[in-house]
Amino acid sequence: MSESESQSSPNSLLLDDEGGITDQLEACLKHIFAKYCTPSVERTSDESILLTPPSNAYLSDDGLQKWALETNGEPFSDETREEVVESFDVTDDGNLTFKGFLQLYQLQTENEEDETWKDLQKHGFDRSLKLVKRP
Repeated sequence: MSESESQSSPNSLLLDDEGGITDQLEACLKHIFAKYCTPSVERTSDESILLTPPSNAYLSDDGLQKWALETNGEPFSDETREEVVESFDVTDDGNLTFKGFLQLYQLQTENEEDETWKDLQKHGFDRSLKLVKRP
């Protein structure tokens, strides 16, 4: 590892030079999304394997609220839920898609990267974006 790589900020693991989500962060977010999505994803006994949601997956209202509870300690208010539906990519039925989930995290990471790190930690990832424990 070069000196410049070892001194890069942790944010470089989350967003690329253009402000987009890195492939590493996207893999983590796929794993998190897959834990709550519909259709559900079968979990393996090998806890080091990252989950991947199906291409047609979405977070139903129940999945969204469970994710919010396990990530933030409380479910979304009706107002916050409505903001999510209005601001990010959703299905015709108003369910958050993975694209919308990425949009949500890109916005959060641009504005409050520490919040994204806290979320990742709650879902078992360390500061190098490795899954160290499956909650």
